[in-house]
Amino acid sequence: MLYSTVPAHEKRAAFRQALSSGRLLRMPGAFNPLSARLIEQKGFDGVYISGAVIAADLGLPDIGLTTLTEVATRGGQISRMTNLPTLIDADTGFGEPMNVARTVQTLEDAGVSGLHIEDQVNPKRCGHLDGKAVVDADTAVKRIRAAVDARRDANLLIMARTDIRAADGLGAAIDRAKQLVDAGADAIFPEAMADLSEFEAMRAAVDVPMLANMTEFGKSELFSVSELESVGANLVIYPVSLLRIAMGAAERGLDALVAEGSLKSEVATMQTRARLYELVDYAGYNAFDSSVFDFEVPDAR
Repeated sequence: MLYSTVPAHEKRAAFRQALSSGRLLRMPGAFNPLSARLIEQKGFDGVYISGAVIAADLGLPDIGLTTLTEVATRGGQISRMTNLPTLIDADTGFGEPMNVARTVQTLEDAGVSGLHIEDQVNPKRCGHLDGKAVVDADTAVKRIRAAVDARRDANLLIMARTDIRAADGLGAAIDRAKQLVDAGADAIFPEAMADLSEFEAMRAAVDVPMLANMTEFGKSELFSVSELESVGANLVIYPVSLLRIAMGAAERGLDALVAEGSLKSEVATMQTRARLYELVDYAGYNAFDSSVFDFEVPDAR
């Protein structure tokens, strides 16, 4: 009920331990707190919180328009709903190194288990769009150093994302990744890798956990878990997938309502009332205080 039963510091320690296990961690992106609970119930290893999804949920493009307050609020809402570790997209840190430090502490207070800071210029743009620009190495390094110095829980994972591959090629991405790891990054997120061989080359270049971003309609192919394991990836995210699935279903439902005058044809594909009640744990609230909640939960699916 209400909140996760696992304190944030324990989730962070468990996340660190899982990343060192040698197995590939799967972290679908949650578009709201309820979807985070579903991710946990389906047996995944963690929950990803995408900046692109937060922006889209607010009706905004992913071009650096969201604020730290908006991101931290959604990060806290999702993190409190699941016992799984959460990894959040902190964009460029919302400013210069001092802003990055504040971002880290604010997100730490929100209960996330890790965050990634990227090396794009401000304002940033979606990592799989053309025309990205990155900052110089000195600025990128200062962001990561500020992030590492600012955290109070040593187990809070500071991940460095580099977008330089699209601008200057794989060699530049490898060089930048090495610099960011030397600056203290606990893990590396090489964005928009073209194929498995590029992931493999990055894996050979750094000795920290490596993330693979499997976003649909992007620059990278949608590699399978086994393919990513074969090149040494430690973590895979599916950042916008659930939002795309949900919005696709919503659009089809609205089209049916316009065309047919009712939603009878869509009912069979909807989540049932009983399943929704199960996810939000109506029964648990009933057991906690029957004077507040005093009706029976339907069990029909």
